[in-house]
Amino acid sequence: MATLKTHVALNVTNIEKSVAFYRAMFGVEPVKYKVDYAKFDIANPGLNLTLNLTNNVQSGGALSHLGIQVESTQEVQAAIQRFTDAGLALFTEDNTDCCYALQDKVWVTDPDGNRWEVFVVKVADTAPEKNVAVAQGVSKSCCG
Repeated sequence: MATLKTHVALNVTNIEKSVAFYRAMFGVEPVKYKVDYAKFDIANPGLNLTLNLTNNVQSGGALSHLGIQVESTQEVQAAIQRFTDAGLALFTEDNTDCCYALQDKVWVTDPDGNRWEVFVVKVADTAPEKNVAVAQGVSKSCCG
């Protein structure tokens, strides 16, 4: 079976600043870098990230944020060090209850306002009693 890899294409208004940000974000060099395009081929997590130069990026839209889930708090700490070394503004959260999970995380924002988190899940479900029960084997008719 072929390896699956997520592809994300981002419009950016400054290719140089964006390449510098994503070098720090993932700790790798782009595999392709042109005056109006850059491609990062990241092995872990499997990601094909492309940056496409445009005149304007509309802020907001349907995207809330992007993230990379790692396996340990030490990996979050390594990301913090990488971002600090690159001079990126960051925000950290330790033992935060987010999305009904206990997490350690660090946040950074790319030059066009896309927010990224690097996080580890320490407790998978902090409110299991709030789970919505889904009936098994129950068929509902659309008409009544």
